[in-house]
Amino acid sequence: MLVPLYRLPQENPKREESWTIRKPLPPEKHKVISWVKEHFSKEWASECDVACSQTPPSCLIAVEDGKLLGFACYDVTYLNFFGPTGVDESVRGKGLGRQLLMASLHELKHKGYAYAIIGGVGPASFYKKVVSAIDIPDSDNGAYKGMLKKKEEENEQH
Repeated sequence: MLVPLYRLPQENPKREESWTIRKPLPPEKHKVISWVKEHFSKEWASECDVACSQTPPSCLIAVEDGKLLGFACYDVTYLNFFGPTGVDESVRGKGLGRQLLMASLHELKHKGYAYAIIGGVGPASFYKKVVSAIDIPDSDNGAYKGMLKKKEEENEQH
């Protein structure tokens, strides 16, 4: 999906939530990557590792009372790509995913991009509603085509 960054609403730094959205510090990297691997996947943990290894990191985390609640990466697998992103099940539906998305897209806008690409889209209706994302024709898994797979996944495709 394609997101026109020049149409984003203004950033709203005032929030009433008890969590904080920020970039991870280098000594937190292993904790963030472990959390992503535990709650989501090894593949997303790999992308998060790359995001946290950049200076400055191209990852945002949501933290509350020293507990990780969610993450969002950008400029990882490809430049100008948003994702992966995920929120702990205990706080889903409370607006944290939207805040991580918006904060990440504003980071991309500040870097000078006019558009962002959401690859491997899961909840397309969410992205259409929140940021007026547009489907990119004939792009299903195009950027991820040829990615290494587990042996079991290869056998399922044949």
